[in-house]
Amino acid sequence: MTLRLRGPRLTRHVLSSEQLDALSLPIGDDGVAVGVDARGGPAVMGFHHPRPFEVLLIGGLWTAQVLALRLAATGARIAVETGRPQVWTTLLHAVGGEGGVRGAMAVYDVGRVPALGATVGSPVVVIRDCGMKPPRGRVSSAPWQSVLTLLPYLSPVAPRLLRSAALTGVQRVSPQEARQLGRMLTLSDPEVQALPSLGDGVTLWCAPKDRQFAKIQPTDAETGLLGVARRLD
Repeated sequence: MTLRLRGPRLTRHVLSSEQLDALSLPIGDDGVAVGVDARGGPAVMGFHHPRPFEVLLIGGLWTAQVLALRLAATGARIAVETGRPQVWTTLLHAVGGEGGVRGAMAVYDVGRVPALGATVGSPVVVIRDCGMKPPRGRVSSAPWQSVLTLLPYLSPVAPRLLRSAALTGVQRVSPQEARQLGRMLTLSDPEVQALPSLGDGVTLWCAPKDRQFAKIQPTDAETGLLGVARRLD
């Protein structure tokens, strides 16, 4: 004999058309928190897109590593292309990396990043920490695979990278570099004047139609792992 189990009897929820019109869902910015803005609100940047997405960060390793940690927390796979793998070892172990192309994070020598198979359900961020003159990447940005290139300062390759970047972050630079970036990014005079005096952990993020200063406020876990904010490595 087959017994049919009866679950709990619940009242059905039915909405009238008038009530349905009043129903709304809170939808805000999605992405990763890159800090807080001038008003103390969260500054959130989207890194995962159905089209190729290039990011340039003219700044310090600390900021790039905080972003890597936060991007991994969103479920992205992080592939680090670097000539100094030792500076990524602590973060690699903390994220639970060393799992190859399917792990949460993996570190590769320059020019050795394999195909990573990014999908909408498994997005990838490639972080290129290849010094002042990074070579052209073997693996480029693609749908659901963004590439973040870290430059410590302006270099001869900066104009090319700026032209291809959909998002550029600039941390503290010299007055001369600030003037150059002002011309290349069409910054306002106050923005150019602010760049040489930015505090550690502060970044001016530039998109084609938007500019935003953001200061990273690290969590206790991030500070314990990476130390305090610093512009220089």
